This record gives sequence, C-alpha cells and structure tokens, in this order.
Amino acid sequence: MRAGKYIFYGIAATVLLSSGCNNDPVPPDKGSIIVLMYHKITQGDATNLYERSVTDFESDLIYLIYNNINIISFDDLKDVSESGTMPDGHSAIITFDDGDRSGYDLVLPLLKKYRMKATFFLWTEKINQNTYFKSSEIATMSNYMLPGGPRPFIFGSHSFTHQYLQARKATFSTVAEYNSFLDYELGESKRVIELLTPYEVNCFSLPFGDGAGDSEIISAVQRNGYSFIRTSIHESIKSPAIDFFKIPSVPILDNTQIDEIAYYLNH
Repeated sequence: MRAGKYIFYGIAATVLLSSGCNNDPVPPDKGSIIVLMYHKITQGDATNLYERSVTDFESDLIYLIYNNINIISFDDLKDVSESGTMPDGHSAIITFDDGDRSGYDLVLPLLKKYRMKATFFLWTEKINQNTYFKSSEIATMSNYMLPGGPRPFIFGSHSFTHQYLQARKATFSTVAEYNSFLDYELGESKRVIELLTPYEVNCFSLPFGDGAGDSEIISAVQRNGYSFIRTSIHESIKSPAIDFFKIPSVPILDNTQIDEIAYYLNH
C-alpha cells in the first residue's frame, strides 16, 4: 500500500449539553448513498488505472466499516424510494464491472470475511474464457446464503458483447434493427446469467457508461425485464426520489484516494 494513500477518520462523539429535564435523544442525520464501481482486483500492485490491488481493496472495506457506512443492495433502493426518506447515516453499494475472475479468487474471501454484499456485472460473452468468471464460480457465489436466507452476491448484466450501446445506433439502417441489437445484448446476457443463478437478473450496467438516460436504451432495458441501470455518472444519491434507470456511481481506480468516498457522500 502506497504511503499516505489512506486517511482514516475517527468517529467524532457528539455530546449533548442540556439543562433541566430535556433528555430527548438527538435523531440521527439522514445520509447519502454511494455506488462504488470496481473492475479488476490484483494480487500485487495494479498495472493499469482500472485495476486496484487487493491490499487497497481490503483497506477500502475497512474504511467503510470504520466510518459506519452501511452496505446495501440495489433492491434496497426500492425500499428507500418507497419510504420517501433517506436512510440514517451513509450507505454504499459495492459493484464490479466485466466479470474478471479476481471477483472469485480475491474479492469473495474478503467479502465473506467482512460480511459484505456486492453486485457483479458480467460481460457475458467472456464467461469461461481466459481470466473471467467460470460458470461454476457464478453458480457457487449466487447460491451462497447468509444465516437467515439472504444471498449477498448478486450477478447482473454488463451486456453480452460489451459494446457502446448508444454509439452503435448510427451503424443501423432502421430503428427496428437497432432495437434488435439492444434486445440481443440485454436479453441474451440475462438469459445466460439466469441459467447459472437461482434468481432473476434485474440489474444492468452500461458498457463504457455509454447511453446514460437514453430513452431507447431505457425502453430496451425495461422490456427485457431489468429494474435498474447503473451508469457511470459520478455522483452520489442524496434524495429518495431515485431514478432507477439512471443510478450514478463513483469509480474506484488505482489512483483513487479513499477520502473521495467521503467527498461524494457529503457534497
């Protein structure tokens, strides 16, 4: 771990000074929600911007615990929206793009160690190839259950062939051809993942972040049975009025300073 990369903040105690008999507790502050976007986790030092060393990744998880940042899932966003109020304190959703096998070899043991949940967006065409997830690993992780029944490891789609979805529109002669392309990328990837998992796939991550907020892509996502689109818009969620088809995220890269999480949560 590089010197000075991590700054751990102590949890400040708030002392209520009161006079007389007023001992009512102070209500907790409402928090923000941040979606963290990882790619490949490496055993040694990262070799490119989109990698993060396993040492740094474990420090990220410790940071979340140390700062009382609750780890939630995309399905939990529905509860936030329906309640009309943000959760008490800050929350985070941990995600991984592409489906690199480091998710099984390096990430899974740490998630189990710290009892955290995460969502893995698969470049479905790559399953069983080179350094990507094997079918058996997806099945093992998706069937893993915590005491009481919840499944902490969710698999979503990152499309079938990982293309620029919005940019590709210009290459098709008709709207019908473009929609057929979208339906294949979204539908085939969903079908493949659902053959390996015990649950319906309802989360989609835009390849390259291309097409955030695009009405045709959103329509394709909806007709193919997805409930969420995770984008690459660099923001946190600060209101319960959540657009489930335009969920922002913050990339955690090789050069990311851990206090950037606090920045996005508090600004």
